[in-house]
Amino acid sequence: MDNYIVSARKYRPSTFRSVVGQKSLTTTLKNAISTNKLAHAYLFCGPRGVGKTSCARIFAKTINCLDITQDGEACNACESCQAFNEQRSYNIHELDAASNNSVDDIRSLIDQVRIPPAIGKYKVFIIDEVHMLSSQAFNAFLKTLEEPPHHALFILATTEKHKVLPTILSRCQIYDFSRISVADMVEHMEHVASLEQVTAEPEALNVIAQKADGGMRDALSVFDQAVSFTNGNITYQAVIDNLNILDYDYYFRFTDAMLRGEVSSAMLTLNEVMGRGFDGQNIITGLATHFRDLLVCRDEATLALFEVGASIRDRYREMAKRCPEKVLYKAIELANACDLNYKASRNKRLLLELTLIQLCQLTNPEPVSPQPSLQPVATAPAAPKSGTTTTTQLPPAAPVLPPKETPPPAPPKKSATQPPVSTSLKEIANDKAKGQAVAQPTPAEEGIATPFLQDDLVTYWDEYLETIENNMYLKSTMINCKPVLQENFHFEVTIHNPGQQEELINNSINILPFLRHRLKNNHVQMRIRISDTTEKKPAYTSAEKYEHLLEINPAIEKLKTEFNLTVD
Repeated sequence: MDNYIVSARKYRPSTFRSVVGQKSLTTTLKNAISTNKLAHAYLFCGPRGVGKTSCARIFAKTINCLDITQDGEACNACESCQAFNEQRSYNIHELDAASNNSVDDIRSLIDQVRIPPAIGKYKVFIIDEVHMLSSQAFNAFLKTLEEPPHHALFILATTEKHKVLPTILSRCQIYDFSRISVADMVEHMEHVASLEQVTAEPEALNVIAQKADGGMRDALSVFDQAVSFTNGNITYQAVIDNLNILDYDYYFRFTDAMLRGEVSSAMLTLNEVMGRGFDGQNIITGLATHFRDLLVCRDEATLALFEVGASIRDRYREMAKRCPEKVLYKAIELANACDLNYKASRNKRLLLELTLIQLCQLTNPEPVSPQPSLQPVATAPAAPKSGTTTTTQLPPAAPVLPPKETPPPAPPKKSATQPPVSTSLKEIANDKAKGQAVAQPTPAEEGIATPFLQDDLVTYWDEYLETIENNMYLKSTMINCKPVLQENFHFEVTIHNPGQQEELINNSINILPFLRHRLKNNHVQMRIRISDTTEKKPAYTSAEKYEHLLEINPAIEKLKTEFNLTVD
């Protein structure tokens, strides 16, 4: 029985041509070899499984090849190539920096650098996971890396370039390897499947490629797992069962429920999915990705961003036509917010259900019940001139309805100082143009009129202060101006500038109903008084300052006499 070799090793690239998804980098390396413009140090960086170490080995083999082909590939026939293929070449040295990261390891490598190659032109040193070297090892390596012998060439590989010292980076040519696209991985797995005589559905390979997240090694590992699970017949259903991936059909069911506004259908689908053992965060992240895919399917220009099989692509197109863009924008936002709050939530299932309810309301919002009466609309009057005192009286707002079992008492007489209320659109427009307070007609004379004291008014004024969270300017204004109770349930607040006056007027639509409700009195009115109390006082004279100091400490007179001082 032959020894089994996993696909990631069996089909590891041995030529630049067989490297998947890195055409620009391999072309650059081949051109450097053909023109004999080789640097003494290279840094290959990028995610795992994208071909960094494979390219380093191919590059090392090619530059020592004794008969390079016209397209810049190694011949695989000369002594140097055969030695490399049989893993007996003394010209190529690989060092795992994760386990050989000390200064002594680097010193041993430096000793090997001095020995010239027996066959070929170069001795190549491949240091994998170079970011794992200690700071002392990096420092010991600097001089040799900067000025190596002419026959020495270094290839450093890392997945975390930001951890490599800048002094090392400045001595290397840097090649950034990109993630391999889903299409390239699917194409390569189809090639492997044909060589292994395995049948595979394109949708199944597409799911494997998405699961690999841009790494060819991970994709081939999952491919081998799927081959073992299906006994050589890889299907879409078998792959999602084996990898515990949520089927696209569930996401389409969620979307259908959202478009129809059926909360019950969405909740039942969620219960079915969670009953199959899927984690809630995987569900919501998958749903967010699903909404994103629907969004990119709406436009032909962005369709290239959607990497799935042809049959599923058609289904996404049909569903995308039914989804308005604004609904998808909001759906992505809600799903992302749920994902961010998922770990901190104590009731995770409730968070998922609440998100689904909000999604279903995007296309079928609940009707909003009308207000019992119109609220007042106030406009700020014109700013007063400096040195004047202005009083602004706000019109009445919506009344507080009394309990049904309590008949309303007789209303008091209307205050003579209360301004008339505009009752037509023309009058409202004229009042706004004059800068006067404007309100829609409200039954201010009706409702309850429970007496209250100054202390009650201040107590509920302070209680309203505690409800203010985001408007610090309003809160500061209300703290510094306490209400003073006057006749006919009116109260007055004194402020110091027009800005505070405008802030109180704009928020009176919330302040007055709160006070009327707490005081059980629909006739509460607020007057705003702007007072300019600033008086210009002349500067103190020297004599006045001396007299004041003398009152504080009479001994100053003795000090003045003894030293013959004068007050200037």
